[in-house]
Amino acid sequence: MSLNSFGHVFRVTTWGESHGPALGAVVDGCPPGVALDEGWIQPFMDRRRPGSSKHTTQRQEADRVRILSGVFEGQTTGTPIMLIIENTDQRSRDYGDIARAFRPGHADIAYHQKYGLRDYRGGGRSSARETAARVAAGAVAQAVLRDLVPGLTVLGYMVQMGALHLNRDAFDADAIRDNPFFLPDPSAVAEWEAYLSAIRKAQNSVGAAVEVLIRGCPPGLGAPVYGKLDTDLAAAMMSINAVKGVEIGEGMAAAALTGVENADEIRMGPDGQPEYLSNHAGGILGGISTGQDITVRFAVKPTSSILTPRRTIDAAGQEIELITKGRHDPCVGIRAVPVAEAMAACVVLDHLLLDRAQTGGVRGRIGG
Repeated sequence: MSLNSFGHVFRVTTWGESHGPALGAVVDGCPPGVALDEGWIQPFMDRRRPGSSKHTTQRQEADRVRILSGVFEGQTTGTPIMLIIENTDQRSRDYGDIARAFRPGHADIAYHQKYGLRDYRGGGRSSARETAARVAAGAVAQAVLRDLVPGLTVLGYMVQMGALHLNRDAFDADAIRDNPFFLPDPSAVAEWEAYLSAIRKAQNSVGAAVEVLIRGCPPGLGAPVYGKLDTDLAAAMMSINAVKGVEIGEGMAAAALTGVENADEIRMGPDGQPEYLSNHAGGILGGISTGQDITVRFAVKPTSSILTPRRTIDAAGQEIELITKGRHDPCVGIRAVPVAEAMAACVVLDHLLLDRAQTGGVRGRIGG
């Protein structure tokens, strides 16, 4: 089992390597009759595309998506959708020095120990280039959610980069698409730019934290014990390259709260629906969505590929110093934002389809 697929009903399989001729995804379980074409998918790809600003890798890829199957006359047919993205700007010569050496902090040594061989050109399957396929699949999920749950939105943004933190009092969702950091505070963009420029000039990299806000998710998605919505969301985020920790709602901060502080008290709202007075749970209780905003946060480690010499070993066991050449992101967290949105959309849609299959959308009544 190579485990290159995720999802239950809405199932995605990604394929391809960083420096191969192409990569892509096969999306199975998409309902028929959903309006879909390359024009819908491309804006999602453009937000993740490399070389889109001076703060990301300067590899120049158009990331143009082609739909090879599963769509006829602009609508999904219910059969597998194959998406392909050609690689056009590989520079494999940059990786000649690491053909027999292991980059510190990278997957090189783990891949070698598991498989006995590895595609050293950009990391092969361990490269963040693989996430382009996820974003394409996430765009398909967004098209289905657009039709099935029109009010649902998935919004990702940066909340931390190294020593810098988002000032939540200045949160402005409209600013997220207008700066290269997906930062919801336009007044802080200049400071973040100067900070990352200094990191890059020092031939270094820095970690980050990303948050995803899912609004308009209907209550009742997810299942107890092994089918929890938060379990699948956490697994989806943890599967993104360089992610080292995931939180739902208060997350680790819940350890410092008392039961009185943490309890999300409930009243009946004016529309006859439950109204929560707080949202420490992050919109999920017992693994099932409550109808509140769902909040997911994750931490991304600093990019392992840096120009500062680091100590390591080669395949012969010799101790060496290594400089990792190539074109790399000084902060992986920036381009992780659209990837996180894509993974969240896939998970929510998968659970929506699972719920329809099990309950038919029937819900327990509250009140008269």
